[in-house]
Formats: sequence, C-alpha cells, structure tokens
Amino acid sequence: MSTTISAKDVMSLRNKTSLAMMECKKALIEADGDIEQAEILLRKKLKGKMEAKADRVAGEGRVEILVADDNASAVLVKIKAETDFTAKNDLFIAATSKIAKLAINADAGEVSPTDEMTEIIDELRITTGENISIDKIEKLAGEAGNTSYGSYVHHDGKTGALVQVEGTIGDDVLKQLAMHVTAAMPRPLGITPDDIPAEMVEKERKFRLEQAVESGKPEQIAEKMVEGGMKKFFSEVALLEQPFIIEPSKKVRDLIGDATISNFRRWAVGE
Repeated sequence: MSTTISAKDVMSLRNKTSLAMMECKKALIEADGDIEQAEILLRKKLKGKMEAKADRVAGEGRVEILVADDNASAVLVKIKAETDFTAKNDLFIAATSKIAKLAINADAGEVSPTDEMTEIIDELRITTGENISIDKIEKLAGEAGNTSYGSYVHHDGKTGALVQVEGTIGDDVLKQLAMHVTAAMPRPLGITPDDIPAEMVEKERKFRLEQAVESGKPEQIAEKMVEGGMKKFFSEVALLEQPFIIEPSKKVRDLIGDATISNFRRWAVGE
C-alpha cells in the first residue's frame, strides 16, 4: 500500500532543505512519509554527489570579519564558492557569519574547522549544489582594555582587512586604517621597514644596485642611489610609512598618535 504524501509535508521538507519540491517528494516517498528520514536520505544522496564535485574550481567566495564584544579579539573567515551568484546569496552570507561567531571562541592563531562549521558548509553544498569550502580562518587576540580593532569588508564581500591596535585610538580612525590596508597599492608587507621579510629586502637592494652599476655610475654614487631607492621602497610597502589613501599628505603613522599597530591582515577572495 502506497503512502500518501501531503503537500504540507513536502513544503516542510523543502523549507528545511531549500531543495526542489520534486526532490523532496521523491525522498518522502522513499522514506514512507517520515520527514526526518527523508531529510537524512537527501543529505546522504546529495552530499555524495557533492564529494564527486570536489575538484571543481571554487574561485568565488566571501570574506567575513568579526570583532569580539570585549574588543580583545577578532576573527577573519574566508569561504570559497564556485559562482559569484552563490557567494552573494543570503544563505551563504548568513553561513559565513555563523562560522565567524563560532571561531571567535577559538584559541588565537589559525583556526581549524570544527564539526559544527563543517556541518554548516555541508548544508550550503546540499542547498546550492556547488563545491563550497572553508578557505581559512584566523583569530587575532590582544589585551582586554588596551586592544582595539579596525575592520572593513568591501561591499562585494571579496576583500577585507583587520588592523589590531594597542593603546587609545578613535573608532573612526580604526575603520580608516582598515580601509587603507584594503585599498593601498602597493599592498603593505609589514608594519615598519624592519618587518619587511629580509629576503625581499635583499632582493630589492640587489636589483637596485645592479641597475645603478649598469648605468655606469661610480660605486660611491651607486651606493647612494641604492640607499635612496630603498627608502622609497620602504615608504611604499611599510604600513606606517605609506601615504594615507584618504589624505596622501599624511603618512599612516600620523594617524595613530601614541597608539601602536601590532598586527594587520588583508584577505581577498582568490588569493
């Protein structure tokens, strides 16, 4: 005897899974009308299909940044998707936000996805039919009462920056710092010249010296040219030495007063 499947049950399953009505009805028939069993059948069936699609390129996605209520920590989350359409979907945005809220309770540093986070991603895979995955999650932490964070995510959700500051600084300046890190070109590679990776500094110095020598300049003049060139290099890639994008007559260090920038991150989809 066949089980009668009501439209109400089909709609209930659809609301729980966001899948097509026909898919939900087929699952209910297979499960003899048991909604919970039908949901399990759908998850098993569709997740299996998704695993077969895991090699599809996920070049789109979203960056999410969340600052803790006590302002002592913050997290960055980057989730990958196959299409821009999915990355801008309300369900995708909400899921990314949920993962950030879970990550804020993790230890500082790189955060490994928890079972709950993985379940959220699986839900998205089933709903969208796309290869969706967690790209990376990181948490920054400081001293409560002395640490502040400036965050900014571009309106398309594809680029965001987080700046960690120790000391007293205004909220408006914090946001402007994050906006600067997001938009500055060249991109800042360190906070001060001393923070720029040594191998990068050496490579730049060698390149400039070769240029000076090839121009036929005497060694003493060539060395001065290199030093002048390196100062320009540091002013371009050291965050504190960069011209502030909103007011280029100022450097970033002019904005922070007695406060100290202790960390920053710039994340972008596809990088």
